[in-house]
Amino acid sequence: MAISTRPALPRPATSVSGSPGGSHAKPSSARRWNWFGGGFGWLWLVVVMVPIYWIVITSFKTRANYYAENPLAPPTQPTLENYRQVIEADFTRYFANSVIVTAGATLPAVLISFMAAYAIVRGSGASRFLRSANGVFLMGLAIPLQAVIIPIYLIIIRLQMYDTLLAIILPSIAFAIPLSVLVLANFIRDVPKELFESMRLDGATEWGTLWRLAFPLTRPALVTVIIYQGLGIWNGFILPLILTQSPEQRTLPLGLWSFQGQYGVNVPAVLASVVLTTLPVLICYAIGRRQLLSGLTAGFGK
Repeated sequence: MAISTRPALPRPATSVSGSPGGSHAKPSSARRWNWFGGGFGWLWLVVVMVPIYWIVITSFKTRANYYAENPLAPPTQPTLENYRQVIEADFTRYFANSVIVTAGATLPAVLISFMAAYAIVRGSGASRFLRSANGVFLMGLAIPLQAVIIPIYLIIIRLQMYDTLLAIILPSIAFAIPLSVLVLANFIRDVPKELFESMRLDGATEWGTLWRLAFPLTRPALVTVIIYQGLGIWNGFILPLILTQSPEQRTLPLGLWSFQGQYGVNVPAVLASVVLTTLPVLICYAIGRRQLLSGLTAGFGK
């Protein structure tokens, strides 16, 4: 008995959903919206934006309208009198002092921290001194400023630097170094050792490797540390309060006292000075935003 066979006819291509000729697969499950996360995000945005909105609109109100109108209502008669009063109350002097203190403390602190972090990462395996130095830096993170403000005050008095900007700069450098060393050391440690070995084979010295290899690769971390430490020093209040006395040496946080009288506070003028104080920080963030975000998110994709 003969058995006849016929070649099987080709079937039309079908997609996962069953329609012929389809090329895209339908997701296995329907897309789910995270309503709880989205609602919490919008709620947090409102919580953050309401104080900022109140500060801005209040800075354009007069002192009389501030107590008479709704606090969250826009000003019916906006005025720039508060900003004029702030600028005429030695705001430029306070601003210059804050710039000098912030730049004079942040840049040396980050520079010293960068070189110390490189030495700890590259030489801690062979030097007991560098290992102990790393422990000292870590111990510095556990000492708050409030616990040593009296010894700092006595040291500044002995050095005859009281009521000077240098009296604020030197302690600010000391307290900025431990955290900066910790952050920069972790970034330098992530640099492949093969790159350092290749630089050494090419005849580069440790100093050349530091600035030609480690510095470019850790630039996001440097920007992150500069912005973080600069913001903390810019808003510092305890050191200028304890270590200075004359109005000529005041920084911006202390300058807010100029609008506090014996029986009341000029709230719109204080908030106008807060707005002017915050503008440099926003400008610095706008300039270094990409480097800051890349430094904060480095390592999460590994």
